[in-house]
Amino acid sequence: MKIAILGAGMVGRAMAIDLAKNNEVTSFDISNKSLSILSEKSKNIKTVQTDLGDYKNYANLLANFDYVITAVPGFMGYKTLEAVITAKKNVVDISFFPEDALQLDALAKQNQVTAIVDCGVAPGMSNFIIGYHNARMKIENFECMVGGLPKKRTQPFEYKAPFSPIDVLEEYTRPARYVENSCIVTKPALSDAELIDFDEVGTLEAFNTDGLRSILFTMGHIPNIKEKTLRYPGHIDLMQSLIKAGFLNTTPIKYNGQEISPLGFTSTLLFDQWKLGATEPEFTIMTIKVTGEGKTICYSLYDEYDAVSATSSMSRTTGYTCTAALNMLANNLFNEKGVFPPELVGKDEACFNFIMNYLSERNVHYVKTVS
Repeated sequence: MKIAILGAGMVGRAMAIDLAKNNEVTSFDISNKSLSILSEKSKNIKTVQTDLGDYKNYANLLANFDYVITAVPGFMGYKTLEAVITAKKNVVDISFFPEDALQLDALAKQNQVTAIVDCGVAPGMSNFIIGYHNARMKIENFECMVGGLPKKRTQPFEYKAPFSPIDVLEEYTRPARYVENSCIVTKPALSDAELIDFDEVGTLEAFNTDGLRSILFTMGHIPNIKEKTLRYPGHIDLMQSLIKAGFLNTTPIKYNGQEISPLGFTSTLLFDQWKLGATEPEFTIMTIKVTGEGKTICYSLYDEYDAVSATSSMSRTTGYTCTAALNMLANNLFNEKGVFPPELVGKDEACFNFIMNYLSERNVHYVKTVS
């Protein structure tokens, strides 16, 4: 297969290396630095420097490819996905853009395209799991707790990210939605803090973020659904201080005769502090609880940086879910046309098992228990 990967960040590079073992892969990015890092890691991958914001060029750019993965920053994700669909290419997306991807469903059907969106760890695996069990039981409660953190806690933020800081900061400012007693409830991000103990890492703090996305509507019949983000204790207070001081405002302010965006300025300042080192030990932790019909099904994930392949845990858990979905499409396990969040794919047992087995083969293990 010929596969195009749009975006060569940490996650994009991990996906390119994974897929290049059995396919012809080309990675596109505007950053020569990112492409050079990828070339040093794998000589089998073709790299092309290009402006992925030039959406009119996608028909030519993607003409010779069988499948596409989009891994661009969230702010350009919707337009990128729209351009790929218009180019009539089947696609799996992990851009996590704020717009509603289902608005592109009619376009995908018109172009006979299959597009799977939000296909990472959460959203992504959490969606596959709720979709699978929703097709097999009456769910009363669904709960997801998830976070990716460095093993070394460095003050003041004790946080690192394998992707753009602005995408994380926007999660801290966008109102969080969850479902309680069959009603969608909206609260500020960072709210409803609670401390939770984990055997692997000790105590973390959990708080509301707007991570449920499509589940709010595709699974609207489930009376209680919530997702919380996990960080080291104290992170909430720091971020709320930045919010109250105006550092995350999107309205431009004037400074020395120039207009600047406080959010953009803060993101730039935090880029180096939050940048995850190429070989820096970190981990991804997630617990999912599906409750109904007198039982609770729990999926637990704890995954660390892989020293053998020098791949971050967040890149592995996010990226390999996406590459699993692409291989699932290539194996013709799912061929419906339109835009599909993972819960609408995971309901199929063959698709769900393929994803779980693919991850397990790459040492990303979800431990399932039933009580």
